[in-house]
Amino acid sequence: MQNEIEKREKAAITAIRAAFGTEEDESGATLFVEHHLEEIEGEYWQTHLGTAKPEPINVLGILVLREHWGGDDEIETFDFTLPEDVTDYVISVRFDESGQVEEISMES
Repeated sequence: MQNEIEKREKAAITAIRAAFGTEEDESGATLFVEHHLEEIEGEYWQTHLGTAKPEPINVLGILVLREHWGGDDEIETFDFTLPEDVTDYVISVRFDESGQVEEISMES
């Protein structure tokens, strides 16, 4: 089961990166990054990314897995967020029954 969790975590991050900035991702990772770049102070970004005004795509590089949950095997949904509990928002990635990414959304 741990291998499947790791496999899906990697697939989720890959899907987030692929969707970022696309029209289909307006309410997912793109909104998450835009919102947090506006709301979080420059010191946070300086600490985690080495600059007070990072490029939006670079924010995806510091995402951490907050939790995975759902169904009997508990690997249907993976929630990613920023380090140090700086936000209550997550980028939530849902998988379908065949293990394919079904949806990416920003949630609180």
